Amino acid sequence: MNSDTVLSDWRSKALATESAIGSAVIGQPSLIRLISIALFARGHVLLEGDVGVGKTTVLRAFARAVGGDFERVEGTIDLMPNDLVYHTYVDADGQPRIDPGPLLRHGESLTTFFFNEINRARPQVQSLLLRAMAERSVSAFNREYQFPHMTVFADRNRVEKEETFELASAARDRFMFELNMSTPVDDDVRQALIIDTAYHNADTLIESVPLAMCPGSELNHIAGEIQSSVRTSPAIDQYLLAIWRATENPAAFGVSVDGVDMDRLILAGASPRGMSALTRAARVVAWMNDRDHVIPEDIQTVLPSALGHRIFLTPIYELRRSEVAPALVSAIMNVVASP
Repeated sequence: MNSDTVLSDWRSKALATESAIGSAVIGQPSLIRLISIALFARGHVLLEGDVGVGKTTVLRAFARAVGGDFERVEGTIDLMPNDLVYHTYVDADGQPRIDPGPLLRHGESLTTFFFNEINRARPQVQSLLLRAMAERSVSAFNREYQFPHMTVFADRNRVEKEETFELASAARDRFMFELNMSTPVDDDVRQALIIDTAYHNADTLIESVPLAMCPGSELNHIAGEIQSSVRTSPAIDQYLLAIWRATENPAAFGVSVDGVDMDRLILAGASPRGMSALTRAARVVAWMNDRDHVIPEDIQTVLPSALGHRIFLTPIYELRRSEVAPALVSAIMNVVASP
């Protein structure tokens, strides 16, 4: 089977997966599309939102669609780095035992690692997760453990601030997308969520998604095929470079945000890793739309999610990040000329 046929078949799988998850988690089509894009671009996803909007449900639904081995960790203030690596206990004979922890117990078959309420975990725990995300490996018991197929899904409760630890910039940069899941605004969707009993049992909703629709063990290969088959033009390349420069010095491009001193706003622009993530994601958008080339709209589809958390603001504006960063990205999209 040639590459075009394989990619066409996988496009059908990707769209069918979105449809199945969209039936289980209603009112979130844009969010589901972005998570799907990250999955096929082989990026990790950080999801935040209010309490009870369905963050855990949508991420568990994607984990089911990917199949393979799944691990879930609850972020708590007493969680320590070694809790991810090994588990100690006393067996029935009264002997101390050490077993592999959630990161290690499945070995290379681990496809989804779900970290619930990651901002409740200590920075030391977040740091260990950084390596697992960046290198898909950790060192333990005098050997290296590899997780080549692992995708990290994490969610963050943005309402409660007690006993929480804000993610460091380096930690946030490891996530391809930082997404916000808001409460649906459509009245029909709201009515279904509160009246239709089908949406009252999250486990049943998740089980309605067919298992392993997009096998996680094959995603690396398919992602590589997508990246090699979807091209960018010289004009698109220049557009991406202009966006990058605008994140570093927005004032030079005439970008402005109300109530912000643009000359004192930026501490550091997007990193090379961030721009690479943006480009990879844009290629996946093009592929999902059955094109073999990137257009400006593909970049704009993923730009807020890929770069909003990767532009580092000076301390005075970092306190207003939730307000300033989206406005800045929107202004860059409106001002930087597209081909």
